[in-house]
Amino acid sequence: MAADAAERSGERAGKSSGTGSSALTRSRVRLDQPRAPRRSLLPEYDPEAFGRLSERVARFLGTGRFIVWMTLVIIVWVLWNIFAPDGLRFDPYPFIFLTLMLSLQASYAAPLILLAQNRQDDRDRVTHEQDRKQNERSIADTEYLTREIAALRMGLGEVATRDWIRSEFQDLIKEMDERRLFPAERDEGDR
Repeated sequence: MAADAAERSGERAGKSSGTGSSALTRSRVRLDQPRAPRRSLLPEYDPEAFGRLSERVARFLGTGRFIVWMTLVIIVWVLWNIFAPDGLRFDPYPFIFLTLMLSLQASYAAPLILLAQNRQDDRDRVTHEQDRKQNERSIADTEYLTREIAALRMGLGEVATRDWIRSEFQDLIKEMDERRLFPAERDEGDR
């Protein structure tokens, strides 16, 4: 902070004397530090919190409980403004204020429902993308395993099996027996 203040005073001095270089007259932006937050006239809000609120409202507006409550409120409103004493009625027969309140409720409900649907669409899009990637990985794994099994089968064609080894041993035993028999006969024939 002190270095920045000294730097600024040096810049001011350079500007006032007219002898400073052009580099000193420009304000320096430090790239190694975050910028100070800008002031805004608009209120700041958390879009995620607003989105969650809109989803809760939309979820409530889509229930039977909301319809029952809305129906009860409208019935009480109409009955009150028909049967209450004249001094206590706040919305006489054409029920203009009721119409205004229902329009106001609808004007807020529609965008909240659309916002909730957009958020759900975004979540669905991400889920579908993840599912698609998982399916691609599964297909690639399946193809790899299929190639490996094919290679193992080809390799097993060249590997000696137990039955083949037995048949080879039996052939060797027969051949050895024949060699024992024939040399004995040859020895007798020579005498």
